[in-house]
Amino acid sequence: MPTPRKQPGRTPTPASQPPTGRLAGKVAIVSGAGSGIGRAAAIRFVAEGARVLLLSRTPESGEEAAAEAMTMAGGGEAVFRRTDVTIAADVEAAVRAAIDRWGRLDAMFNAAGISGRRFGDGPVADCTEEGWHTVIGANLTSIFLCCKHTVPAMIASGGGSIVNLASVLGMVGGDEHFATHAYAASKGGIIALTRAIASYYAPQRVRANVIAPGLIRTKMSRRAQSDPDILADLPRLQPLTGDFGTPEDVAEAALFLASDAAAFVTGVVLPVDGGWTVR
Repeated sequence: MPTPRKQPGRTPTPASQPPTGRLAGKVAIVSGAGSGIGRAAAIRFVAEGARVLLLSRTPESGEEAAAEAMTMAGGGEAVFRRTDVTIAADVEAAVRAAIDRWGRLDAMFNAAGISGRRFGDGPVADCTEEGWHTVIGANLTSIFLCCKHTVPAMIASGGGSIVNLASVLGMVGGDEHFATHAYAASKGGIIALTRAIASYYAPQRVRANVIAPGLIRTKMSRRAQSDPDILADLPRLQPLTGDFGTPEDVAEAALFLASDAAAFVTGVVLPVDGGWTVR
């Protein structure tokens, strides 16, 4: 099996870097916080001083993530709440819980999402209706619901930052290895929705930005991690390292966009893709 090319002297992952209090005093919600990118971001946010409500459908992984975050807390706090972000009542209750506990809401990182192959996603001629509706619901409708209920809370708090997780496949077409067209449509929809939110709510000091990751080493990418053709193609796909990115790579981007360091940044689509989209 081909070995991905490693870049010598790569900077350590953000998880190994000392916190600097960039989210001190902030209140944030992170969806998909039980695993992968959402988990890495939630832990990083807490380490940077934020009070974070971690959302996940799976209590075991969500509670574990909250407990891990608290071991690294730099003055922050982590609380888990079981939430299905495809259900409006669940989302509304989660936002209300954050406000009731901490009195405000400053940031939302929407990291929850799925890969739809097992539901019938594929090239458009082969994609099943079940696959389409399941993926659009989990990846796009969920973000609509989270934005719908967090925007008013942020306006009431004097402004805030929404960070939505899309994908490079929402920006560029995938070849036969990445031919999941419902997934691509959901991620393209996230980009369009986020930019519309950024434009409309800018006068209310609500910022909205997108992160578009490439191949990241998570549970969702296990198929790609074990595919010899994709591994052989990594130096072309992600030439910066010739390897998968890490959840911490994406968490660091989310931290920047959620923080006051990005106070003049809105409507941006930030690829975290090792160079995929510049080719």
